[in-house]
Amino acid sequence: MTSLDIIQSPIKEELKSFESYFKEAIKSDIPFLQIIIKYILRKKGKQMRPMFVFLSAKMCGEFNESTHLAASSIELLHTATLLHDDVVDESYERRGSFSINALWKNKIAVLVGDFILARGFLNTLDKKEYRFLHLISRAVKDMSEGEILQMRKSRKLDIDNETYYEIIRKKTASLIATSMAIGTASVTKDDEIVEKMFSIGLDVGIAFQIKDDIFDYQSKGILGKPTGNDIKEKKITLPLLYVLNNCEPGERSRILRLIKRKNKNQAKVKELVDLVVSRGGLEYAAQMMNEFREKAIAGIMEFPECESRTALIELVNYTTTRQK
Repeated sequence: MTSLDIIQSPIKEELKSFESYFKEAIKSDIPFLQIIIKYILRKKGKQMRPMFVFLSAKMCGEFNESTHLAASSIELLHTATLLHDDVVDESYERRGSFSINALWKNKIAVLVGDFILARGFLNTLDKKEYRFLHLISRAVKDMSEGEILQMRKSRKLDIDNETYYEIIRKKTASLIATSMAIGTASVTKDDEIVEKMFSIGLDVGIAFQIKDDIFDYQSKGILGKPTGNDIKEKKITLPLLYVLNNCEPGERSRILRLIKRKNKNQAKVKELVDLVVSRGGLEYAAQMMNEFREKAIAGIMEFPECESRTALIELVNYTTTRQK
């Protein structure tokens, strides 16, 4: 069995029925809007967050209709944030295809994101799942704060380790943490267990984001070259932060000047990428990523042994071993 087979084995039927459940949750009576929604549905990703919802639910209790609502609420939130992120980042590609803002411009992309987010809130309210609403609202708040903090720090270039972890905890990890918490909340009323799963999910999410940060410095694509996109966007992530924390003040100032003034110069970007690789930035980031992953797995291991626990651990491992 492949890693994905092990992950999906306990929730195969649930994932299959989730397709139609999600289509119903996101649909609109407005023909033009429905055209855009169909385009979004055709370009769906791996559905990792619904998998976190389903496996957390099955590990902590009895799967039920509320679990499907929890998973669709998370996927609606994730979809909405992707649309908004593409506008903020001025990105015109998503999963190998044109993004919504590339095809229909920024105003439509923002409004479609708003619509999808509202559908998620309304669906939980219709079912009177107020705990779900609290968890999702907290995630929206954290993700917005994380994005704004990162934008602010990208302008000033005054980031340190504590700020870096705060950014990724809010911007990325909070959604995975909410996925695990809301799945758990769908099968138990024990808030202590729900918050424990949220805490485990934060460690998973931090490991997930560090993996993404490492990708930016590794060879990939048709030409086999690192993209260096984080440097181009003046984002100081963990591999580069390690180098900045372990170099002389004069060299640190030079690196920061290059990021600030030459971040669009491909030769200078390559110079910085090569520096991070040669100074051990990737090894350090991988070490920290593995520490957060192992901490998350240790938390999951405290739950009774079952097929879903095994699959959830495999999913956590997958977040740090994936190739894209």
